[in-house]
Amino acid sequence: MLVRPLKDTEEDAEAVRVLAETSFAGGPAAGAVPAEPGTAAQGGGALPAMPPPGAGNPARSRERVRHLVRTDPRGSWLAADAAGRPVGAAQSLVREGTWGLALLAVLPEAQGKGVGKALLERTLEYGRACLRGLICCPGDPVAARVYRRAGFELHPAMRLEGTVDPAPAAGPDGPVVPGSGTHRDLMDSVDRRLRGGAHGPDHEFLLRHCRLFVADDLAGSGYCYLREQGRVELLAATSRRLAARLLSAALLSLPEDVPATVPYVTAEQQWAVDVGLAAGLRPGNAGYVCLRGMRAPSPYIPSGGFL
Repeated sequence: MLVRPLKDTEEDAEAVRVLAETSFAGGPAAGAVPAEPGTAAQGGGALPAMPPPGAGNPARSRERVRHLVRTDPRGSWLAADAAGRPVGAAQSLVREGTWGLALLAVLPEAQGKGVGKALLERTLEYGRACLRGLICCPGDPVAARVYRRAGFELHPAMRLEGTVDPAPAAGPDGPVVPGSGTHRDLMDSVDRRLRGGAHGPDHEFLLRHCRLFVADDLAGSGYCYLREQGRVELLAATSRRLAARLLSAALLSLPEDVPATVPYVTAEQQWAVDVGLAAGLRPGNAGYVCLRGMRAPSPYIPSGGFL
C-alpha cells in the first residue's frame, strides 16, 4: 500500500469523490466517513441512510476536495493498492488551533487491512500541535470505537428532517438578513468564541454553495448556512435565542417541496430540537459529534465537511 499526499488536480479530486460515494454505498465501516458525511441506517429508531451531500453534484464535490488540498496540503492523503488503484482517502483541516477530520473513506474491499488506520494517523499527525479536535461521525460502531481510542469524546447526535409545516412553526423573533462576504469578520468572531477557531477560508466555499442568514443586534450575533437542497450546513450564534431565530428563518425560507435536514444535533442543542419539532421535523439517532480538548460548542450545529 502506498499513501501519498493528495494533489490539487481534477484527477485526484475525482478519485476522492468516487471513493467517498463508493464507501458510502457500502455502508460506513472501519472508520469510514463519507466526503460530507451521511448516516447509515441503524437499529433503535435511527433515520434511513442519507446520501453524501456531494452526491449528485460531482463538480461541487471535486471543488471541495481541491479547496482542502489548497488550504491544508499536509492534511490531505490518498492510499493506493499495489496496482496503483485508489482505495482510501482522508482530509483534515486546521483552523486557528482547531483540527477537524473532514473526510475518511475506504473502499469496502480494502477495509480491515490497515488502510483507514494509516490514513487517520497521518491526519492526526497534521493536527498534533492543535489544542482542540472535532469529527462528525456517522452512526457506525467501528468508527466510533476508532475515534474514542484516538482520545475523542463521543457526543450522541440526532438528525431532524422532514417537510417544514409553516402553520405551527414559530417565526423568527427578530431580524434576520441575507449574508455575504462582508459578514466574514462577524462569522469568524462568533466561531472563535464557540469553537476556539474561525472557519476562515472555508467561508469562500460555503458562500458559493449555500445561502447565508445573519443576525446581528444588541443581543449578539450569529449566522446560518443553508443548502438549496434543504440541509443546514453550519450554524453558530452567541445565544440560544439568536440560534433559534436563525434556524427558524432558514427552515421557513424553504419551498414547500424541499424537505429540511438539520444534522448533528447534540443534547446541548435543545433549542434546535424545539425549533425542529415546532416546524414538524422528525428526530432520529444519527451518529456522533466527536470532541477532543474542548467542550461541545453551543449554540452550534457543525458542518459535516468543515466541522
